[in-house]
Amino acid sequence: MKVIICGAGQVGWQIARHLSGENNDVTVVDNNPDLVRRATDSLDVQGITGFASYPDILDQAGARDADMVIAATFSDEVNMVTCQVAHSVFSVPRKIARLRSQSYLTAIYSDLYRRDHMPIDVVISPEKEVAEAALQRLSVPSTFDTEYFLGGKAQLLGVLLDEDCPVLNTPLRQLTDLFSTLRAIVVGVRREGNLFTPEAGDQLFEGDQIYVCTHRDDVPRTLEIFGKSNTKQERVVIIGGGNVGLAVAKALEARTERVRAKVIEKNRTCAELAANALERTIVLNGDGLNAELLEEASISRADAVLAVTDDDKTNILAAVRAKSAGCPMAICLVNDPTLVPLMAPLDIDAYINPRATTVSSILRHIRHGRVRQIYSIGDAEAEVIEAEVLSTSPISGQTIRDIGFPEGVIVGAMLKGGKVVRPTGQTKVEEGDVIVIFSMAADVPEVERLLQVTIDFF
Repeated sequence: MKVIICGAGQVGWQIARHLSGENNDVTVVDNNPDLVRRATDSLDVQGITGFASYPDILDQAGARDADMVIAATFSDEVNMVTCQVAHSVFSVPRKIARLRSQSYLTAIYSDLYRRDHMPIDVVISPEKEVAEAALQRLSVPSTFDTEYFLGGKAQLLGVLLDEDCPVLNTPLRQLTDLFSTLRAIVVGVRREGNLFTPEAGDQLFEGDQIYVCTHRDDVPRTLEIFGKSNTKQERVVIIGGGNVGLAVAKALEARTERVRAKVIEKNRTCAELAANALERTIVLNGDGLNAELLEEASISRADAVLAVTDDDKTNILAAVRAKSAGCPMAICLVNDPTLVPLMAPLDIDAYINPRATTVSSILRHIRHGRVRQIYSIGDAEAEVIEAEVLSTSPISGQTIRDIGFPEGVIVGAMLKGGKVVRPTGQTKVEEGDVIVIFSMAADVPEVERLLQVTIDFF
């Protein structure tokens, strides 16, 4: 497939990395020659320097025979015009645009993206994706990562193992015997910075970050087994009243169970906009790093603090200060993946990487066939793929034990006849089943081959 990626920033580079690694013909366009050079030097892609919305630049990039354009520059307007030019001048079949401004995303204006108006097939909103990720983290506060699969019937949990975890130094196969009715599987382990898929004889140690795929109803028991509690969040302090913070506050107000939220925003105009948009949420104008303001927001009585300003260092420092003031849980927004290793030493419970959430969302719309969902783990180190089994798939009709999955692949959950089951080696995979697979990045192409899912345009 021939893909043009407009914008060579963090998201564009990551998408280019995924697609070029899967033998697609990828061209990266950016008006910053340094970003283009970084992409061409580190990836198997072609690079064009120029403005993506210019017809001659798109022509140079090969738009006349391109299958897809992904517009992920920093400008909403450039992304929109790029899709328009790709459609009107070059008849590119599929167009994806990243749009940040909430005004462009309001439902009442959705007709704007019809084919005879602004022909964008898929609109990705990073702020919306990040807000949803933040709400998911708050829903399971004792995890550092979480995502739903199988229509919400299964959940991926990221759990940091502490010294009081009752199942440390226990081989995973023994956990299966001890908790035979538990519909949960450890699919990934990060130890000393290295992520890998565990084998049945592997043990878990203090400090491990594990990824567990579990049935929704078994989440409380799963957390208990790994030494965690699932407490309700009744008081939340949000530092940052921009698009992300405002979206989270609105969602908390809309919940049936009462959640008392307070928002701290440094910019007065932004704080006033947030105050006017919210009904029951208190908005404080000031610096989220200010100890007196945090005390005014009753940080010591809060169940969680969510730091979602547009500055990574502010988010990290605000989270650390809130924890030192007595808040039991801190979640922060971190754009720079090199800062992630600091989370554990600084006692920050969970983080949200906007790049990973946006990349996951874009990949979900790129992969064709019966792939329903894709979730990117870490710095694109692994993927969790949810897909329906086709009758023509090589795995259809086989037991999991007999399928030639690569070593870096584990089946974490399966939907059979509308019910979520815990897959074992004897479980037979049949047409119509929906499976959730944890795969290391290098093994994704082989997983897609086994699923007979090709990366193609719709």
